[in-house]
Amino acid sequence: MTDTPDSPYDFDLFVIGAGSGGVRASRVAAAHGARVAIAEEHRIGGTCVIRGCVPKKMLVYGAHFAEDLEDAQQFGWTVENASFDWKKLRDTVLGDVDRLNGLYTNTLENHDVTIFHERAEFVDEHTLKLSGGKTVTADTILIATGARPRVPECPGHEFGITSNEAFHLDELPKRILIAGGGYIANEFAGIFNEFGTHVTIINRSDKLLRGYDESLRDRLLQISMMKGIDFRFNAEFRGIEKTEEGCLRVSMTNHEDIEVDCVLFATGRLPNVEGLGLENAGVELGDRGEIVVDRFSKTNVENIYAVGDVTDRVQLTPVAIREGQAFADTVFGNKPTSVSYDCIPSAVFSHPPIAGVGMTEGEARNKLGDVKVYLSDFRPMKNVLAGRNERGLYKMICEGNNEKIVGIHMIGPDSPEIMQAAAVAVKAGLTKADFDATVAIHPSMAEELVLMK
Repeated sequence: MTDTPDSPYDFDLFVIGAGSGGVRASRVAAAHGARVAIAEEHRIGGTCVIRGCVPKKMLVYGAHFAEDLEDAQQFGWTVENASFDWKKLRDTVLGDVDRLNGLYTNTLENHDVTIFHERAEFVDEHTLKLSGGKTVTADTILIATGARPRVPECPGHEFGITSNEAFHLDELPKRILIAGGGYIANEFAGIFNEFGTHVTIINRSDKLLRGYDESLRDRLLQISMMKGIDFRFNAEFRGIEKTEEGCLRVSMTNHEDIEVDCVLFATGRLPNVEGLGLENAGVELGDRGEIVVDRFSKTNVENIYAVGDVTDRVQLTPVAIREGQAFADTVFGNKPTSVSYDCIPSAVFSHPPIAGVGMTEGEARNKLGDVKVYLSDFRPMKNVLAGRNERGLYKMICEGNNEKIVGIHMIGPDSPEIMQAAAVAVKAGLTKADFDATVAIHPSMAEELVLMK
């Protein structure tokens, strides 16, 4: 699309929200020649970069040293007087977040995207009012406002924190209660446990990591308990109150009260749709408060689109980026593009991490009926030498008749790194025979994928 100076609008595209999806859409649309503006009331980069997967992964790296330093002694290293400084790690991580925030801002500026560091709300389908009082108009508007942590409604919920605040703690709590059974809960449980905090997870159901393969969920639970993490299942909050000593006493259903120093809510995420004035533009919301869109990310209003977590399709950063790219190519690149949600690989950066792609065993049996399951249950070489009784589990799900691989699931060191390449094979529709015909890289954990019998 070329520049349109005779356009009746201030901008060809106005993006609300400068997270992963919004930044990608802005950059690509601008590269196609559109006049683009973006509004962000917090910081450029969004949840993933500022208070999500990027700083969280840095904490995961920091936490791994706890076991690595312990294991090093079995490999001949003498490690004396090792100590951990939470504030040093915290500040290093937040410093890198600042660096990334600057890079994302530079990317937009280098593509001549106009940045408004303020909130934008709809006046009508082509008009937005900025919190500073200015009104702007745009031919096309993209909503990319993401999602936020959900806080349970219970007395005293204001005493708890969410993942947003976890990165800014002044000191490590001695005891933490983490609410939730999803990836955020399990990741922070692993992080705090390695840092020496006593961790208790409470969950409304008796299942962790809904959507992941059952064998891996069971293995993570077993290993987590072995590491000293406590679990309370079928538990819902009754209330949280502050004691005279400054601790938090939590009461819950089906279990005794517990006293902790910190409560972290990791109980899902809600689309950020409040206060956008969507009703002024007539944008339709779904049952969960999400913005309803078609396969090209278009809302029920002809010129308004939405991408990322605010649509609650698949809440993953790389998906939001793909949706932003597809939107820009469709609307401004004259190249209609939709995102395929089939075979999206994902990972949980727990201790040890989990990764999966395609159907779980249960899903495959329900959908395909005839399936073959191959397993490798092994103790990684490093764990053997370190004397660490922790086993990895790889699982391959194949369609029965032709043994086309429909799912791969793994738990063990570096699983997400290994899964990225394996996911290409599953997406491409390769078979068990294709894996069998591939020579193993020995000795490695990844070779288990081509040696399953």
